Order: sequence, then structure tokens, then C-alpha cells
Amino acid sequence: MPTNWDLDRRGLLKVTGGSIAALGLTAAGCGGGSGSGDGPVTLRYAWWGGEPRAVAIKKTIALFEKKYPKIKIKPEFTDYEAFWEKFQTQASGGNPPDVFQNSVAFLRKYDKRGVLMDLKSQSDAGNLSLENFRNGVLTSGQVDGGKQVGIPVGANTMALVIDLNVFKKAGIEPKFGWTWDEYWKALQKIQDTQKVAGDTGYFGVMYMYDLFLRQHGKAFFTETGLGFTEADLTQWWKDGYTRVKAGLVADPNKIDQAKPASGLSKGLAAAEFTWDNFSVRYEGEGDSDYGLVSIPTTDGKQTGQYLSSLMLSAFTGTKHPKEVAQFIDFMVHDPEVGKIMGYDRGILATTEQYDAYQPTDKTNKAVAAYEAEVSKAGVLGKMTPQPSGTDVVEAAFLRIGGEVAHGKTKPAAAAKQFFGEAKAAFAG
Repeated sequence: MPTNWDLDRRGLLKVTGGSIAALGLTAAGCGGGSGSGDGPVTLRYAWWGGEPRAVAIKKTIALFEKKYPKIKIKPEFTDYEAFWEKFQTQASGGNPPDVFQNSVAFLRKYDKRGVLMDLKSQSDAGNLSLENFRNGVLTSGQVDGGKQVGIPVGANTMALVIDLNVFKKAGIEPKFGWTWDEYWKALQKIQDTQKVAGDTGYFGVMYMYDLFLRQHGKAFFTETGLGFTEADLTQWWKDGYTRVKAGLVADPNKIDQAKPASGLSKGLAAAEFTWDNFSVRYEGEGDSDYGLVSIPTTDGKQTGQYLSSLMLSAFTGTKHPKEVAQFIDFMVHDPEVGKIMGYDRGILATTEQYDAYQPTDKTNKAVAAYEAEVSKAGVLGKMTPQPSGTDVVEAAFLRIGGEVAHGKTKPAAAAKQFFGEAKAAFAG
């Protein structure tokens, strides 16, 4: 759940190939920390993100070290792509960071390779509280029967970001529970009256397709593979390409030319599906006003939504498991940490931090209001499983979906290719 989705997706294409899939850990007993006896303990803490996140996290580290003077934190941070390249090298050498930022796409992969500590043991020992997590988000860090390999620091859910000015001029007012048929009609009305495409390219977003499947009683993933058929995906991509040709979805060539900026903020389309906390990017990139509206539905009720999160994980071979647990506990529960971090990594995951931070800017207020609306509507479900290989599968979905959008690959052939690559990713 990175703060720059386009950068993140490009990083996935480069990072998640065979080298990570082949990662094996031979030195699980070797931790990255230092210190012994009654002397100070040093823990390595690694994350990805921009400079504002680094500045904020360093402030939280200073708070922790003040409370725990015998525990020192060595920060390691970089952008998303470089983070996972570095992590691969460190982990293959048996020396990953003691604590590191993680996401659901990598949990089962690195748990399978013996990297991730089951933090429930530290909770049982009283070093880490697993209480007071909001809206069931704690389960996003669980794998295989309840192993707690990630502790959420923030939560987000999918949303539709719209250009408010375009929608207003077109006379369209989205309401919670609107249907896909109503959404397609809205795109047509926008094209007819405003002479702009309605959507930037919904059918290439894996997590959006997951919600659509969930609305139909399926899901993108099962515990070990895919939860839909080639025929399902063929139809999804066929419908998407038809809307590109009709001008309801933006020209993919223009979308590519606009990157790393969004096609929405560049005025190429009036709406884009993305994670709600990513909406801060549009105000910074574009000249219009933007807002969050609900996901279209099949039955007028169920959106298929769930909460995802960024989280903190720990190396199973750390020499200082107690101190690692104390650090994670502080970072997810301390109210002052919540005030410092705000919604940088999503809506704060615990009640202590959520209650402590009150957003003052328009964008973060809108994100909070949107998630409150979704929660109140009672549509949030349990997160879809993320099997080992999810990162590779997501990259393949993006790449092959792009080929369909550009007319380079027919939908049926693309679906067959995707299923073949997914099968290989799960086997790896």
C-alpha cells in the first residue's frame, strides 16, 4: 500500500521476478540487532516511502528511544523498488532488518521462506498488544490459521476518485449503492456532455476486479490460487476494451504519456479507482477539485470492499524478539506516534492513534469521512487471501491488462497467458 501507486506498480514489474521467487533463507537464526547483557540493544528498522514519511518516522523513533533508553533504532529507508531489491539481498544473506514495513502482497511469500516472526507469541508474553485494532483490520496481517506475521499501522479501502467539477457539469451525483449500469451510463453522459473519457482504465486494476468478483460471490484469490475462471477474465477484459474503443475509458497511450502523473489529474478522464488514502496525490497534481465516492455495486448493496493495510513485520531470527515486539507495540498504539504519522500510511489502525489524530486538511478529512461512511454502511468484509506469489500475479495482471487496453492482445489470449503466468508464480 505505497503512497505512489504508479511508481509502486512499475517497481513490482522489475522486482518480483524469479530472483525474489527463488529466495531461500539459510541463516534464520542470524538477526540484525546488536547489543547484549545489560548494554544497549540496537534494532534495524527499514521502510519505503518519500522524504516526508522518513522525517515523520524519525520523529517517532526519537519518542520511542526516550521511553526505552536501552533500545536504539537504526533507520533504513528508500523508495519502494530499491527497498525490495535491498531486502532480497539482506534476507538471502540471513540478515534482514529486525523490523520492517510490509504489505499483504508479500506476507505469504516471506512467511513461506521462514522470514517472518509469528508475533502472537510476543503478544502472549505481554510484549505486544493485539487489542484495539479498528474494523477487523488486524486480520490482514494473519496467514495460515491465524499466524500474526504483520501488525497494521494504517488501513485503507478502494474508492472511486472523481473530478467533482466534471461530474457537476454533467449533472451526475453518485450516491452510495449506485450500480455498475448507472456507472456506465454516467461515463456515457460525461463523454457526451463534457467531451472527455469517463474512466482512466478500471479493468487493469487487480484490486478493483477483486471487488467486482466479490460482488458476484467469487474472489480474485483463494488460499493457494485464483478464484475465478479464464472465461470470467476474458469477459472482464473484453468489456473493458470495448469501452476503450467507445471512448468511455481513456486512450491508454495518453495515460502512459501522462505517467507518473495520473490520467485523472491530467484531465484525461473524470474518474479513477484507487485506494482512498492515495487521493492526496490528485490535489497536488491537478488543477480541479476531487472527491471520493462509493464503489458501484451489482445489487445496490454489496461493494465487495474490505480494509487492507501497510504493516510492520519482524524477522524471525532477530536476536532481540522482546525489544522488537516492544518497538512495534509503541509504533501502533502510542497516541503521539499517531499524531505525527497522520494518514501517511492509511487511516490509523488502532483506536488510540485514530482518536488522537484529527485531520485538518480537506483531503485527509475526506478520506476519514469516506471510510466512516463505508464502515457505517456495513459493507466491509474479510480480506481476500493473498497467497505466495501475489506480487508477481499483480504485476502480470497490470502488464497483460495493459496489452489488452492497447489492442496488442485479444482478451481470450490474454486471459490464457495470465493464468499460465499465475500458475508459475504460485508454484514458485
